[in-house]
Amino acid sequence: MAGLVSYWFVMLPDIARLAKKNPSTTVLIEARRAEAAEKGQPFRPSWAWAPLARISPHLQRAVIVAEDASFYEHHGFDWEGLQEALTRNWEQGKLRRGGSTITQQLAKNLYLSSEKKLLRKAHEALIAWELERRLSKKRILELYLNVAEWGHEVFGAEAAARHHFGKSAAEMTEEEAALLAALLPAPRRNDPIQYTPYLARRQEEILYWMHREIGALQPAAP
Repeated sequence: MAGLVSYWFVMLPDIARLAKKNPSTTVLIEARRAEAAEKGQPFRPSWAWAPLARISPHLQRAVIVAEDASFYEHHGFDWEGLQEALTRNWEQGKLRRGGSTITQQLAKNLYLSSEKKLLRKAHEALIAWELERRLSKKRILELYLNVAEWGHEVFGAEAAARHHFGKSAAEMTEEEAALLAALLPAPRRNDPIQYTPYLARRQEEILYWMHREIGALQPAAP
């Protein structure tokens, strides 16, 4: 195991460069491209980068509430959530349920496959630790909001706001932000056009916690 960890350290991506340089693509985008190619379908991703200052604070709060309420407190890992996931879902060498923080999700979206094997989860943890060590919380949040998948061929907050609401990410209302955050667990299955009871309930839950935790969940300062 020590040898494997040493190998992963050597093979870590150049995370330090992310402090100033935006990624030109992600493993997630390339995986979707490969899926489309296998089916003989075109792939035309909608993706436009937006600095954090041009992403609505409503969306910043909504995503933190929905995905990682302790984002500003942890150093890459929600140990209680991870322990719960391990306890409940240790089955035949696989993790069935996440417990992933925003930082871990960013590591997966940027660099890793969607496999749920334990070794891949360990690699994700190592990259998440390096992300927290090298980057500010503000930059981690900016990266996450810009590479997250928000629908079929839709990546990042700017493209998501324009695709779903016909406006920029900076102009989103609280309600729209909560709805976008509600899509994140399954963005290609959930769609605001098909406003299901699940989406309505999840949107209301996120709005409730946005208001309740407004003091503790301040967005990263521009």
